[in-house]
Amino acid sequence: MEVTMSMRRNLLRALFAAACAAPFAAHAQGGDPVKELAAPPPLPLPLKPNPAYARFPGYAGTLGNRRIVLRLGAKTGEDREGVHGEYQYADTGEVILVAGDRDGSTLEIEESDDGKRIIGNWVGTFAADGTLSGDRMNVDDSNPQPFRLKPMAAGQPASPQAAAPRSAASAPRRGHPVGGVSNLTTGD
Repeated sequence: MEVTMSMRRNLLRALFAAACAAPFAAHAQGGDPVKELAAPPPLPLPLKPNPAYARFPGYAGTLGNRRIVLRLGAKTGEDREGVHGEYQYADTGEVILVAGDRDGSTLEIEESDDGKRIIGNWVGTFAADGTLSGDRMNVDDSNPQPFRLKPMAAGQPASPQAAAPRSAASAPRRGHPVGGVSNLTTGD
């Protein structure tokens, strides 16, 4: 079958008419034609550390094989057994919100990366020395990752980078740079 110029024009007219009618059909069905044609909303910005949580007790350690700092404090108001706060990854600075319950030495919290949807849960135990350990799992209890956190001393920096132990590579160098190369130094 040979497609004639007339058939092509008719097909283009039909496609154009359908494209023009789509916003009106959405409007007739209760949709907003402007929103239908608008660009998708921008992705939400990553969460930033909440200054209100900076006063909460801090715990530094690991979640899986990543270093984190957890800030966890009691809720106020009617939910006095509840706790909330946030944790931050040392490597990326990503902030995750947490909220849940502490019953004696048992901690059960849920986490959210946007403040709306739950993405994981933690079940842990506080030891007599204040150390917190347990597992973090996905919402469906899959992929458990161990966590082990130690209480931070009062006044210890809140950033996960500052709480991470210094490696030999980041230790202050002694001596003087040789030929302007900072990783090669002379003795004292």
